[in-house]
Amino acid sequence: MPSARLHAVFQALQHTEDRLTVPFKGLTLHSHFQPIFSFTHGRVVGHEALIRARDENGVPTTPLAVFDRCENAEELYWCDSVSRAMHITSFAQQRPDDQWLFLNIRPEVITAMASEEGGEYIASMSRHLPLPTHHIVLELLESAIPQQQAFLDALSAFRAHGYLIALDDFGIGHSNFDRVWAIKPDIVKLDRSLVAAMARDKGRQRVVTQMVSLLHECQSLVLMEGIETEEEALLALESDADFVQGYHFGRPAPLLQSNAPSLQIRRLHDRLADYRQHEHQSHTALLTPYREALGLAGIMLSTDSALQDASAAFLELAHAEVCFVLDEQGFQVGGNVWPAAQAIEPDRIYGHLSRVADGACWARRPYFKAAMNSPGKVQVTAPYRTLNGNRLSITVSMAFRCRDAQGHDAMRVVCGDVVWDDQGHGLGHARPALQGQDLEPNGASFGTDPHPR
Repeated sequence: MPSARLHAVFQALQHTEDRLTVPFKGLTLHSHFQPIFSFTHGRVVGHEALIRARDENGVPTTPLAVFDRCENAEELYWCDSVSRAMHITSFAQQRPDDQWLFLNIRPEVITAMASEEGGEYIASMSRHLPLPTHHIVLELLESAIPQQQAFLDALSAFRAHGYLIALDDFGIGHSNFDRVWAIKPDIVKLDRSLVAAMARDKGRQRVVTQMVSLLHECQSLVLMEGIETEEEALLALESDADFVQGYHFGRPAPLLQSNAPSLQIRRLHDRLADYRQHEHQSHTALLTPYREALGLAGIMLSTDSALQDASAAFLELAHAEVCFVLDEQGFQVGGNVWPAAQAIEPDRIYGHLSRVADGACWARRPYFKAAMNSPGKVQVTAPYRTLNGNRLSITVSMAFRCRDAQGHDAMRVVCGDVVWDDQGHGLGHARPALQGQDLEPNGASFGTDPHPR
């Protein structure tokens, strides 16, 4: 039999005008649901439950105002519990096909429920819910999560009964990956502020894309919320988010949205394919001169030409910054060669990092590793912060064979840096507005390079 508290919670539910409601301190509470879409499946895969309330005169009241009416912890716990019961029952009555129900829940309530009745409350509740527990996602506000072991134990208890865990509003305030590692959420919801930042700033778009990648490596799925425009939806798709939620896809409503295939998401995939084709063509036109000049440098160096001569064609190109050579262990052989006209002004603050470069080790850099993995093929990195100054650069590189100083066969990597400024100076002005991880011409990786040179 369910506990007395659980029985009382579900007994408080009422049917009013074909809608499930709960009376609470002069208000009438009811449920709305906002759809959550999977980019991969092009369908609704869940809904987030949201409280809606009206006073005695039918005037809408905000959810925050509902909880503000709670005068003590017991009333807060009751309002929280009865709202979830209302959401679960209303959701189950609409018989969704294999959809998740996202329920907002306060961390302290998680801990309290796990300790109630010696831990038996969760088991009793799970047995008598009108939904399978694996259809329920408990959504926790990331900034409110405590560090106590009791809370982590409570999460483990809910997981043992099949519930999924989501972190909400990740990316604002004091967000950090320590909580992700500690809680191991099934889903992380990125706050709308990150979406807005991506729309304003190309550099942040790359950072958010890398954040999504890191969350995937933490074994979490990623949901971007607050998507309000098609451009924001494209940014979310390009960043490799798994799920999306927002007014662009559906507003909260009493009835669940059908999980039929979404033409809206299909159009997004088509637009992204068009963008990537345009991006590929843009990169080909933009990077071909640098690729060809760097390839020529590799050929000349393989026949014992001096770096100064071999790199001349590359360094004559606009925005070319510097050329250098690495050995097969990634150590720099000789110094840097700069443009003769010194088109790129040395940075006073960072100049000492580039003046004495002979013997520096760049083995961990993607431009070295990619070149060594494909000798004779020119590689191009993603934009990254260079150690040569306060700016972004890309590095073009190619591995080649030659004779070393002792006459032995050796592998070398010739590299050339190019200024790449997202603000419209240098190469950045030629980039399309939408930006992310791409495929560089001829199949070379144009991925992410988080390490500065």
